Amino acid sequence: MSAGRAPVTLFTGQWADMPFEEVARRASEWGYDGLEIAASGDHLDLRRADEDDAYLQSRLDVLDRYGLKVWAISNHLAGQAVCDDPIDFRHQAILRDYVWGDGEAEGVRQRAAEDMKRAARVARRLGAETVVGFTGSKIWPYVAMFPPVPASVIDAGYEDFAHRWNPILDVFDSEGVRFAHEVHPSEIAYDYWTSVRTLDAIDCRDAFGFNWDPSHMAWQGIDTVGFISDFADRIYHVDCKDTRIRSASGRQGILGSHLPWGDPRRGWDFVSTGHGDIAWEDAFRALSAIGYTGPISIEWEDAGMDRLHGAAEAVQYIRSLLWKLPETSFDVAFSNQ
Repeated sequence: MSAGRAPVTLFTGQWADMPFEEVARRASEWGYDGLEIAASGDHLDLRRADEDDAYLQSRLDVLDRYGLKVWAISNHLAGQAVCDDPIDFRHQAILRDYVWGDGEAEGVRQRAAEDMKRAARVARRLGAETVVGFTGSKIWPYVAMFPPVPASVIDAGYEDFAHRWNPILDVFDSEGVRFAHEVHPSEIAYDYWTSVRTLDAIDCRDAFGFNWDPSHMAWQGIDTVGFISDFADRIYHVDCKDTRIRSASGRQGILGSHLPWGDPRRGWDFVSTGHGDIAWEDAFRALSAIGYTGPISIEWEDAGMDRLHGAAEAVQYIRSLLWKLPETSFDVAFSNQ
């Protein structure tokens, strides 16, 4: 890693079908500084890492072998189940067996909450300061607000979030680790105003901030760069995932029409970083202005490009923009003990 520049990492969530060591080897060859390790596939089993010192050390050994560091881990999938209602076949497909258990809904939520606490403990032992993830939401099914939804139901949804997440955040505090929530549809905070209300629901406690990933903000019409400035003290992590907004035809809607990713009839889609409509240079200037020091994590996703090409291209594109900024913009000393 070059001194005085933010480290660029690769989020491994889209690579869970590939063995962890192979992802590490490829990331190193492509020029990444480290990995944002997802608790998926064989990349990171949080229960094993929490209980088995040798297993946890094996993750560090792989990173060391390829000259990589870890500043953040991801537990998006378990986080999704903490507040969701209903819990159903979708969750069974994404959760580890020890979280799903017998599938009884409240039991799943409780085990998911325990896995988020586990993530804080494992992050600390890996030397990472941030866990990135989702929260789930009891009230997302009411996003259309029709049939009419009383305000009391929405209020109860934020109360449910606070009730379930404050004990999780207590563990984050005790471990000295922060949670970076990815603002995303289906979560308690999915746009600007729900982000404000989410922070209010937990009295703006320091353990909870945001993973700035503009891809799902852009198609909702949110000012992605303005979000950085308005939540300056809550930008705990950055994921780079690009979005292309298709030219208006009068047929496309922002919700995607239940069409699959990559379908040209959609109003928007993910593309490789640097090929979409996100103003990355403006974003990095804004991140510099608020004092964000990294990491910059590439979440590569593009149904129309081979990932082995796209991930290698993305790190070079992001690094080329970072080098345009004054060295002091992201000047910070990093260590992983």
